Amino acid sequence: MSKLKFGTTKDGQEVYRYILTNKNHMEAHLTNYGAILLDLLVPDKQGNVADVVLGYDNVQDYEVNSSFFGATVGPSANRIAGASFSLDETLYKLPVNDGPNNLHSDFDLGVHKRVWSAIESDNSITFVINLKDQEMGFPGNKEIMVTYTLTEENALEILYKGTTDKNTLFNMTNHSYFNLKGHNQGDIHDHELELCASLYTPVLEGAIPTGECATVAGTVFDFTTPKKMGKQIQDDVEQLKLVQGYDHNFIIDGWNGALKKAAVVKEETTGRVMEVYTDLPGIQFYAGNCIGTTIGKENTTYGPRSGFCLETQYYPNSANEASFPQPFTDAGSVYETKTIYKFLAE
Repeated sequence: MSKLKFGTTKDGQEVYRYILTNKNHMEAHLTNYGAILLDLLVPDKQGNVADVVLGYDNVQDYEVNSSFFGATVGPSANRIAGASFSLDETLYKLPVNDGPNNLHSDFDLGVHKRVWSAIESDNSITFVINLKDQEMGFPGNKEIMVTYTLTEENALEILYKGTTDKNTLFNMTNHSYFNLKGHNQGDIHDHELELCASLYTPVLEGAIPTGECATVAGTVFDFTTPKKMGKQIQDDVEQLKLVQGYDHNFIIDGWNGALKKAAVVKEETTGRVMEVYTDLPGIQFYAGNCIGTTIGKENTTYGPRSGFCLETQYYPNSANEASFPQPFTDAGSVYETKTIYKFLAE
């Protein structure tokens, strides 16, 4: 673990870069601004190290960060229809920030744009933040902790914990955009994706699920055997056209609350492989369709499909869809979930 000053926010708070390293020359760079993953340096099949996540070089750009590069998102990730949900016979109204809906809690007040406290250890860093009852519309005084651990097996583990004094909604995720060739190496169409998901949740206009759990068999959504991300992304399919490509929740096969492999991504030229594990029921595959043209790290111009996201989660709008696994945590109990991004080279 090493710690460097990363910059100063617009309201004068100092923030830091925390660097985790392992024996294989892998590095994870984190910041207490937003509990964001800044850099992830991963060796390829020849031992060459490259940064495989999109992002920025300074705090000021993260204070804008319209694409949520590297962000910890919460208390609720993804979309909630009508920007509201009911719990214990009370209607909770959220920011309306995505058409008529709520997306990622709040663009400006979400936890990805706040300074967290930091607890350091040898191979991990824990970020802590407290939210008051009704902040961003969510019930309960809450404490949220996110711990990043880098293992000697080239796995970046993310552990989320949350406590609350009222029944509330927790659905945290990490919104990193990956490009296994390197963050500055163009689009991700040639990345090969396998998803351990034989069902997905189709969407309506506005990317709200219909409530159906549909089979992927015989559709462009079938990644049960490895397929390049770009192979069918331009097909004349209504579900793709609604969100300009892949931006859908996939239902992880055999979900039972235990840690399971959810996805595998391979990039042939570098030999880098990323495996994703989670104990959550869903994973959002977002192909970066709507990344706006922006200048990122090392003066790199990012644009649509410069990176992809695999966001572990409860399904979008699960708070309003009783047939979906429910994202609620009772007062006095602990919300806890783990996601692992593990890297190999072959």
